[in-house]
Amino acid sequence: MAGGEASATGPDLQAGITLASLNEESPLLGHVGEEPVILVRKGNEIFAVGATCTHYSGPLAEGLIVGETVRCPWHHACFHLRTGEAVRPPALNPIPCWRVERHGEMVFVREKLPPSPRPVRAHSPELPQSVVIIGGGAAGNAAAETLRNEGYSGPITLLSADDAAPYDRPNLSKDYLAGTAPEEWIPLRGESFYAERNITLRLGTRAVAIDLAHRLVRLANGDSLNYGALLLATGAEPIRLNVPGASLPHVHLLRSLADSRALIAAATTARRCLVIGASFIGLEVAASLRARNIEVHVVAPEAHPMERVMGPELGAMIQALHTEHGVCFHLGATVAMIAPDHAVLSTSERIDTDLVVVGIGVRPATALAEQAGLAVDRGVLVDAYLQTSAPGVYAAGDIARWPDPRSGQAIRVEHWVVAERQGQVAARNMLGSKERFDAVPFFWSQHYDTTISYVGHAETWDRIELDGSLKAQNCIARFWRTGRILAVATVGRDRESLEAEAAFEAESAA
Repeated sequence: MAGGEASATGPDLQAGITLASLNEESPLLGHVGEEPVILVRKGNEIFAVGATCTHYSGPLAEGLIVGETVRCPWHHACFHLRTGEAVRPPALNPIPCWRVERHGEMVFVREKLPPSPRPVRAHSPELPQSVVIIGGGAAGNAAAETLRNEGYSGPITLLSADDAAPYDRPNLSKDYLAGTAPEEWIPLRGESFYAERNITLRLGTRAVAIDLAHRLVRLANGDSLNYGALLLATGAEPIRLNVPGASLPHVHLLRSLADSRALIAAATTARRCLVIGASFIGLEVAASLRARNIEVHVVAPEAHPMERVMGPELGAMIQALHTEHGVCFHLGATVAMIAPDHAVLSTSERIDTDLVVVGIGVRPATALAEQAGLAVDRGVLVDAYLQTSAPGVYAAGDIARWPDPRSGQAIRVEHWVVAERQGQVAARNMLGSKERFDAVPFFWSQHYDTTISYVGHAETWDRIELDGSLKAQNCIARFWRTGRILAVATVGRDRESLEAEAAFEAESAA
């Protein structure tokens, strides 16, 4: 989804508006000069903040007010109305704030306020002497930034096996692969960001062992690092296909920026692609390659794409959408072998292809945790504060299995926004906050101009309640189990997605 700046529309807020025109907790869109601004009234207080989300430029005027925050309808970023702070990812940067004056029954927006200063924590024995973060993805980057934003001044080392600085991984299968997102959108931060915040970023660096007794991380090059607190954010690794021909040079995986670039290079000459797996990644790849006018075939064993997560009805809608865009499905089948110019399916069908993309899932990268002797069960087990079985060692992102307050079970979720939010909470808990991780899982998946938003977590369900029109791509699906709604998926109903998230949060807090 390409971002774009909102235009200056609505009333001139410097000229003033009537108090009666402000509905309680309903954003009013206006402008100050050329900058779009929303006014939000909460009781006797009125807030003026920027109207554009700093993630992908979503329209905050269409968002939801929850407490003293405004939430973006596109990807559920959350901003504080008093400070503009980006309190919840995927947004990392704040929105601006303006001073508001009230004269009688008129409200005026005055000058823009300076950014709120970051706190500074005095050094104390309670704080870790140093922090080492293993993993340069969503969780690791969010943790490093949060430590500095919370005023931590000790050494921070961010180790990443990737050769690229932290980047916007969700875009790799979406606009970037389709050719509609420019290169400058991909890095999460500019080249000088980490140096300016005194974060030591070590790229192309692999940790091979953790010595819990001596609080050491050993690296592949023979170096070792001491840590006062340690965050494991090693993410997940793609499952590799195990059939003849799976290692041929035209067979690609998509996990890293290097993978995406290699796939883009291959797509410049490819005429026909076979996508193995009808997962979110697989179908996003299919949509992006169709945008490049490549013939795309998708093979998967399910009866409907994404059926395991979305159910058969939404799966059928997604299949119809891709079929309309020219994708050919081969469902109820797997790949038996791959040759340089074709593949053979389990049904004996032959598909000519000069490009293959494998998207059959990922596994949590738990080898380092297992070597260290941490508790591992289909992920690294953590408590409500994201601490592992070893004091001072935390885990976040795709590897973390945490106690979900809504289901009462330990769950693991492989989604970007969850990983970022866990990185933030783990960082604050390293500094003594004792903050429970209770955020409701959220993700989005983009297919052409259609976006599916999903809040909650339903590994199984006993019924799906559908409202709206699947054909019109304007619907909401509620996933029920034993009389409770566990998750909600929406298409074309961003507001209802936000409302479902807020309702789940209120349920957990009750």
